[in-house]
Amino acid sequence: MEEKKLFKLAADTIRCLSMDTVQKAESGHPGMPMGCADLALSLWLKFLKYNPKDPGWLDRDRFVLSAGHGSALLYILLHLAGFDLSLDDLRAFRQWGSRTPGHPEFRVTPGVETTTGPLGQGFANGVGMAIAERHLAEIFNEPGFLLVDHFTYGIVSDGDLMEGVSSEAASLAGHLGLGKLIYIYDSNRISIEGSTEITFDTEDVMKRFQAYGWDTHEIDGHSFEEVETALAKAKEERGKPSFILAHTNIASGSPEFQGSEKSHGAPLGKEGVQSAKRNLGFDENKEFFVPQEVSRLFADREAALKKSYDDWRRIFEEYRKQYPQKAELWDQYHNPPSEETLEKVAVEFDPAKSTSTREASGKCLQVLGSALPNLLGGSADLAPSTKTFMKGLGVISRNSFSGRNMRFGVREHAMGGVMNGMALHGGVIPFGGTFLVFSDYMRPSIRLAALMNLRVIYVFTHDSFHVGEDGPTHEPVEHLMSLRLIPNLTVIRPADAMETLEAWKMALRQNGPTALILTRQNLPVLERSPKNPASDLAFGAYVLWGGEEKADCLIMASGSEASLSVQAAAILKEKGIRARVVGFPSWELFEKQSIEYKKKILPDSIKIRLAVEAGRSLGWERYVGEKGMIHGMDRFGASAPSKVLAEKFGFTPQTIAEKAIHLLSL
Repeated sequence: MEEKKLFKLAADTIRCLSMDTVQKAESGHPGMPMGCADLALSLWLKFLKYNPKDPGWLDRDRFVLSAGHGSALLYILLHLAGFDLSLDDLRAFRQWGSRTPGHPEFRVTPGVETTTGPLGQGFANGVGMAIAERHLAEIFNEPGFLLVDHFTYGIVSDGDLMEGVSSEAASLAGHLGLGKLIYIYDSNRISIEGSTEITFDTEDVMKRFQAYGWDTHEIDGHSFEEVETALAKAKEERGKPSFILAHTNIASGSPEFQGSEKSHGAPLGKEGVQSAKRNLGFDENKEFFVPQEVSRLFADREAALKKSYDDWRRIFEEYRKQYPQKAELWDQYHNPPSEETLEKVAVEFDPAKSTSTREASGKCLQVLGSALPNLLGGSADLAPSTKTFMKGLGVISRNSFSGRNMRFGVREHAMGGVMNGMALHGGVIPFGGTFLVFSDYMRPSIRLAALMNLRVIYVFTHDSFHVGEDGPTHEPVEHLMSLRLIPNLTVIRPADAMETLEAWKMALRQNGPTALILTRQNLPVLERSPKNPASDLAFGAYVLWGGEEKADCLIMASGSEASLSVQAAAILKEKGIRARVVGFPSWELFEKQSIEYKKKILPDSIKIRLAVEAGRSLGWERYVGEKGMIHGMDRFGASAPSKVLAEKFGFTPQTIAEKAIHLLSL
């Protein structure tokens, strides 16, 4: 069979499998996979570099299905390409415990590079992957030894391009000239509510991406020849990312549903599926059918790609012999930081000098940057304030990717998505900084980092009303608690410089994401006994004061309120009241501890408990108990000097002591 007819058969097989997969589940999105079958097939059979027997091969091309609602398309391609995904897995689409969830999930399905579905996120992830590829290529490649030489491909949708995060990420990608980033835009002109003309008709998408600095192509997405020609030209363009606008018909092949929004998010129905199969020349009564010719087509592609894989493995072994130091560095890049390395990291702080935890973090970062060669990051145009610039380690720019500092620009959401992409690519540990109040702008990406269990580090500074004169627009109140609501995100709010160092170490030990919550205002370095060192931050909560004697009351505090609580305990002591102060930098770390440890820190015998935190009080109930009280911020801040606000809002040692006395009097 000639190639064009064979490709047509394979594309129609994908269409039929898409219909069957969604129909069996009685749920899903058949239209996009049917419309993208031709262009996706051309990409996977002609360009994409992969090894289904080693899905994590470091030099594979990355494929991002940003239009994650079309997950059936990706699962079908993975099955046909020989990945560990069977027809039974397709039959289990969207069912409990299956490896084919409703939207692609990283770590759930072999070959899925990132979790997508929230539109625009995959677009930003791909930009991060392309940045990581360029960085690693400049660090490790040598003449004749191209260890890092792969592309990032993606399929994006109308919805992706409407979301603001894609604009931020596209702007950054164009600025950096990411020539090995290639996106195909599935322009089917359909959204859930109908034609995109109702919301998306005045924008010239091609001119938009040209303005971003992308190389652009416009094609018929159902022409194998045009798709192949455009992808080949895109691969040749190394100075710009490439954007291929492919005109497609949603639900292509279905006489009743082609071009209709009805095919976007619902099965075609039994009769609709049968009608489409008849139209495509397939047996309407056969479900999940793959012609032998199609299986052989993909098997031949796998065999051809195996040579590239074997060549890479051979080159890599020779590289180890010729460049042993770089090979050792490669291993360091591609493994978690060793405990030995982290234990050696030391930063000197003057115990007599107050310092903000953002300043302490910046000082820690300079040392960590030298100790960990793959620590890479920056801020959303706030490095001077967030202290996230690593001196002497270079800047990533269009003409040089060997640096370790990223300038994300005022693009918080893209920063979050790009960081995820960098972590997904592997080889680097990304961090990104902004003010805590602007964590809202990147929350969807933070949530996905937690869902994917990615090692990314958020440096959130200016953490409370102590921002002061900038006023309530810049004073985070609800943000600390809202971050704690995200499952699998470790939130750490250190109390002083020493805890800040330990917080960074804990962040680097985590398998998932960590948010460091840091102050703008200076804080004293706390006095600790040898029995309660700052390294006890690893437990999430530990005793700062009064652990050696029976206490009348217990005060819990995080961040800047910890030192205030210690001072309040001293006031109470003068009045004959014994207080235990528990530093509480991380709920998440504390909840991982044994029941015995928890009871040791928060003894059942101490019923009078006061929680102090300059943020929403919601949630502390679990720790204060029935006789306790929460002193928080359940209102917005105000514009005034920090010290004035502390007095007005009652965050002083005297006020905290008075609240403890009031509790004891009840």
